[in-house]
Amino acid sequence: MGSLRNADVRQLRALQAVAREGSFGRAAAVLGFSQAAVSQQIASLEKSVGAKLFDRPGGPRAAVLTPAGRLLVEHADAVLARLDVAERQLAELAAGVGGRLDVGTFQSASVALLPPVIADLRREAPALDITLHEKDVNADLLTGLLADELDVAFVLGPVDDPRLDGTHLCFDPFVVVTPAEECSVPTRRTRARAGAPQPAPPAMPMARLDGYPVIAGNVDDSCQVLIDDGLKTRGVVPRYVFRSNDNAAIQAMVTARMGAAVMPLLAVDQDDPTIHIHPLDPPLAPREICVALRADRTHAPAARRLVELAVLHTPDVAAVPMTQHPAATSP
Repeated sequence: MGSLRNADVRQLRALQAVAREGSFGRAAAVLGFSQAAVSQQIASLEKSVGAKLFDRPGGPRAAVLTPAGRLLVEHADAVLARLDVAERQLAELAAGVGGRLDVGTFQSASVALLPPVIADLRREAPALDITLHEKDVNADLLTGLLADELDVAFVLGPVDDPRLDGTHLCFDPFVVVTPAEECSVPTRRTRARAGAPQPAPPAMPMARLDGYPVIAGNVDDSCQVLIDDGLKTRGVVPRYVFRSNDNAAIQAMVTARMGAAVMPLLAVDQDDPTIHIHPLDPPLAPREICVALRADRTHAPAARRLVELAVLHTPDVAAVPMTQHPAATSP
């Protein structure tokens, strides 16, 4: 009994060609080898298999597959087809237009930052299989990168782990969201289209939030941890009346006048006419948003391209004026 462990791709291609062409000579012409080379490859394969693969009648009559040959050529066709697919996919991967990309993200990045990035990446690489993995806890995103479960991830910075390569995208300020006095307040885009000046929102004294009803994220949410720690440092302890890790749900509860919310600006739908957005006075330290890769890995071109597009498309939220406004009269 022979073994296929010593068979190689050239032997399988020779087997396939002779089976299709019915002639060692014609198979040699198709493969670009000499007839002697093809005969040697088939002979070596027969030796590995331990069985005759072709009946060779000689003369003009075609070479005919034996039962062992018919069985093996079916497997050779499948193996060579998979290798052809692998070759094509490797070429696409090298060109940055194919392969698979696992992207870690969090809710506000998914909504505010990722759409133009992914849209451009899909236009450039339509065969690329992109999967998003959304997490509320920053440590889970970092762990995913370090475990090679994620190729690239949007994370909260700074990225100080030497095993990771972090690229700064922006600073995202924390703001206070309150119900609008009237639901007919023009949106930011409406005012911009009308050419009307956009009045700066009044700053919210942080002390006003002490004991005030507040809608917040869950206690394990990484942004909520930053908010709670920042307020606590200032001696401010809100009265949390509702918690959710859904940014839209938090904003809807504000609209329903259940209380105010302290949120990162990127997490707020700024075109919602039912809310007002106030900078904090004094401000909390803004969260830093970065995009990170493993520092000690060879990355697919698509992963590097995603980082480039993220830098290109990230809005400059740090430029939003936050502190030069009169204090608000109430939360």
